[in-house]
Amino acid sequence: MPEHRTSENRLPPWIKAKMPGGPKYMELKDLMRTKNLHTVCEEAHCPNIGECWERGTATFMILGEICTRACRYCAVTTGKPNELDVFEPIRVAESVKTMKLNYCVITAVNRDDLNDGGATIFADCIRRIRETSPHCKVEVLIPDLQGDWDALKIILDESPDVLNHNIESTRTIFPIVRAKGNYDLSLDLLSKSKSIDNSIVTKSGIIVGMGETTQQLTETMKDLRSVECDLLTIGQYLRPSQKHLKTAKYYTPEEFDELKQIGISLGFKHVASGPLVRSSYHADEQHLSATST
Repeated sequence: MPEHRTSENRLPPWIKAKMPGGPKYMELKDLMRTKNLHTVCEEAHCPNIGECWERGTATFMILGEICTRACRYCAVTTGKPNELDVFEPIRVAESVKTMKLNYCVITAVNRDDLNDGGATIFADCIRRIRETSPHCKVEVLIPDLQGDWDALKIILDESPDVLNHNIESTRTIFPIVRAKGNYDLSLDLLSKSKSIDNSIVTKSGIIVGMGETTQQLTETMKDLRSVECDLLTIGQYLRPSQKHLKTAKYYTPEEFDELKQIGISLGFKHVASGPLVRSSYHADEQHLSATST
């Protein structure tokens, strides 16, 4: 693919998102503050926040807003986390019910300070959502749990509709941007999920524009398919601040289409690929693609 580079202060014309501010957006923003909840939509500066919140969907970020890791692409605050809030799942379930969601995503910061990485809180969220909103499908976007497969089983025993874990980048770029992570461990987690419960849809995501090549991206897609990953998202890296990794390249919409076709040819049941695509973008549609075939 030909490279397209531009100043980070002058984004390409195809990277555009509407400024949030509609009535539904303001309603949900007030609800999150009232319930003392956090969303990855806000913490990670997601460009789709206005669109998704106006549709009445959001991704809840549990276990606080402070991460124990410091990935070079991520806008989430790093530091010493606050004490565990065991009542958080109740508030999440209440919010899902209030919002009348048919599909919700639960994600979290890395909590390497916890023995189970927060697995019991994930499981409690799923359980309570199912109790109060039995019609609502639940996707969990989880950290690597430091390879604790007992913790993974705690989550899977609650039968989430989708088990999502983002690999984020290629094998070559991974150690540069995720120093405290491990590429093979991320693959192992997705593989272990299938071995524990093969009926649960698995999903992963890649951020492009951090210095990778098309060949490396193809190899990563092959690696994900080798562990039977069902769904894939591919989106553009946008540098959150001057302290973060520089954007190496802006992919064109045509290049994202090419990456999507590569993924489809490799056997993914659904590939969402585009400049503003994020892991939870139209997650309900992605899940439907995986379960309707």
